[in-house]
Amino acid sequence: MGIWLELGIFGLVLVFAFWQMHDVRKAQERTRQQRALEKDREAAQPPQEESPPH
Repeated sequence: MGIWLELGIFGLVLVFAFWQMHDVRKAQERTRQQRALEKDREAAQPPQEESPPH
């Protein structure tokens, strides 16, 4: 009986680990998209000239 309890807990830990890995991959993809969007915006804007100090 004890082996089934241990296997059940082990299974839950594995499921939780895969779920966390899935969430991390989604977050990494969102970060990549955000960085690409910021890079595109930066490239689309003309370079701003700095005003000389007074």
